[in-house]
Amino acid sequence: MTYDAAHDAELGIFWHHAPQPGGAGPLAGVTLAVKDNVDVAGMPTTAGFAQHTARIAATDAPCVARLRAAGCAVLGKVAMHEGALGATTDVPRLCYNPLRHGFTPGGSSGGSGAAVAAGFADLAIGTDTMGSVRIPAAYCGVVGLKPTRGVVSRSGVVPLSLALDHVGMLARTPRLAARGVEAMAGEDPSDPASRPVPRGWRAVPDAAPTLHGLRIGLPEPILAAAMEAPIRAAWDAAAQRLRDLGATVEPVAVQGGEPGAVRRAGLLLIEAEAAALHEALIADPTATSAAFRAALHYGRDAGTVRLARALFRLSEAEAGALRALAQSDALLLPTAPQRAFAFGTPTPPDQADFTALANIAGLPAIAIPWPAPDGDLPCSVQLVGRAHAEALLVGLAEALSAP
Repeated sequence: MTYDAAHDAELGIFWHHAPQPGGAGPLAGVTLAVKDNVDVAGMPTTAGFAQHTARIAATDAPCVARLRAAGCAVLGKVAMHEGALGATTDVPRLCYNPLRHGFTPGGSSGGSGAAVAAGFADLAIGTDTMGSVRIPAAYCGVVGLKPTRGVVSRSGVVPLSLALDHVGMLARTPRLAARGVEAMAGEDPSDPASRPVPRGWRAVPDAAPTLHGLRIGLPEPILAAAMEAPIRAAWDAAAQRLRDLGATVEPVAVQGGEPGAVRRAGLLLIEAEAAALHEALIADPTATSAAFRAALHYGRDAGTVRLARALFRLSEAEAGALRALAQSDALLLPTAPQRAFAFGTPTPPDQADFTALANIAGLPAIAIPWPAPDGDLPCSVQLVGRAHAEALLVGLAEALSAP
């Protein structure tokens, strides 16, 4: 895969392009794009704020340093939605979906999804607070892997929500995404959420999983949720594929997992945390867009009772997800309720309805493309697993992706 400056100028993917060669290691020859809220030594880290180009990182974030040590060649920084708070990547500038010009690549890691879909990069680092790796993967027709909370350090990443932020990976195949996550993994005392992985943990499966005897749950709150007809058809087809491969696939209760309510509670927590983390941005009307500043104001002024209610809702949803996974080896659900849509059309409020639960419960999740039954833009399904079950999810994703 090669970077094409003319094509990038048309798509608006790269924000800072300064290729740095890779070295020897298991990922030698693999090219890497980095979301612009993640530090790369010698490059600006703007976090999508147009005024922050003077902030030059002195060192690599640990996730970048580990990928570089594994042999990756860093191509540069890619576009993202301002502050990582949004799922369209149209602020501070437009980044287009390589699958259809004029359409959103999703967000907030929109440039990461677009860079992989366009063939500019083999791997792209993204961050995922309520779906910001998996939504761009879905809209751009690539794979997005969000690991278990604590597996990948968030140090050197401009935070949005300390409770929900995860660092993840986008790639064209489940295995390559898993290789990227595995290279990034490692305990880091500078990140309070970082935890050691269990002995023998891997993100890359040693062998294809045996699906006979596996139980795959279809979350009941999602069964009743609104979504585009092609999305539901793709979900049904993926479920049937797993049945054909020998798995038992059936509905499973997720108490407290009503998608819209969970997403709204998560968003309130994010806005409140972002207001605390970025107080200086509230005071400076030139530092951010009016929409981002309004979100910070909303979080700051939400009040303790509303925030407490949101936390109760999130705790209930997390417990419901863990109980569902005590009965199932993995959950299968759509990644987003819709496919990519054109800039200038109303942004659906439910983009993160199906992705938020994995962040709230700190569980691994992988999004994989699925052909649309109407032959149009691709759909996407995701698998959510138990903590540190990345290898199982990747194996299941490979089984679903096999021709």
